[in-house]
Amino acid sequence: MSAAAVTHVEPDARIPLRGHLRHTGALVRRNLMWIRQDPESMFDAVLFPVVFTLLFVYVFGGSIGQALGGGQEAYVQYIVPGLMAMMGMNMAQGVGTGFNQDFNTGVMDRFRSLPIGRGSVLFAKIAVEMMRMLIATAILMVVGVLVGFDITNWPGLLASVGLSALFGSALMWIFLTLGVIMKNAQSVQAMGFLVLMPLQFGSSIFAPTQSMPGWLQNFTDYNPLSSLADAARGLMVGGPVAHDLWMTVGWSVALTAVMAPIAIHKFRTKS
Repeated sequence: MSAAAVTHVEPDARIPLRGHLRHTGALVRRNLMWIRQDPESMFDAVLFPVVFTLLFVYVFGGSIGQALGGGQEAYVQYIVPGLMAMMGMNMAQGVGTGFNQDFNTGVMDRFRSLPIGRGSVLFAKIAVEMMRMLIATAILMVVGVLVGFDITNWPGLLASVGLSALFGSALMWIFLTLGVIMKNAQSVQAMGFLVLMPLQFGSSIFAPTQSMPGWLQNFTDYNPLSSLADAARGLMVGGPVAHDLWMTVGWSVALTAVMAPIAIHKFRTKS
C-alpha cells in the first residue's frame, strides 16, 4: 500500500467511535449554521411540497380521482402518501449537488486535511438532509390536510415518515457518490434527472398502474418507489402493507450496504 493511501485510511482507524460521533455532531452544527446564513437553501424543502401538492390535486385530481372511483377527494387520499415517497428522493438529489459544490469550493479539501473521521463528513451531510426532509414532510402534511387529506391513523403516518426517511437515506449514499465522482453540480443534477424521472413516473406515486402497458407494469412491480408509495398508502389510509413494506426495507438495506462503502472510499481517495 502506498504512503498516500495510508494517509487516507489511517486517520479513521485511529479514531474511536466517540470521536466519530463528536466529529459528526460538530459537522452537523456547521451545516446548520450554513443553512442559517443561506436560508435560500431551504426553498426546495419548503416550496416543493406546497407546489406539487396543489399542482397534482387541482390539475389532475378530478380526472384521476374518477378513475379511482371517487373524485378530487379520493385523489387527495391517493397522492399525499405518494408525494411523501418522493420527499426523500428529491432531498437525496440535493445532497449530491451540495456535496459536489463543497468539493469545487475547496471546503472538502480543508476537511480532509483535518484529523477527523472521513465518514463523519458524509454522515453529517445525511443527518442535515434528513432534518430538511422531515421539515418538507411536515409541510406536505399541513398542505395535504388543508386540501382535504384525512389523517385517521397516526401510528401509520409516523411509520410512513420513518420508512420514507429510511429509503431517502439509502438514496443519499448514491448521490454522495455522484457528488464525489462528477465534475460539477450540473452534472450531478443531470444524472439525477435521467435516473429519477423514469423512476418517478414509472411508478404508482401519481396514478394507479393498472392502465399502463404490460411491460411498464412489470417495471413498476420492481420499482422501489412504487413499493414505498404503496406501503405509505397502506399504513396511512388502509390496505395491504406487508409485501411493499418488506420490499422497501430490502431495497433500503441493499442500497446502503452497497453504496455507503463506495461513497466513503471515493471520498477518502479523491485526488
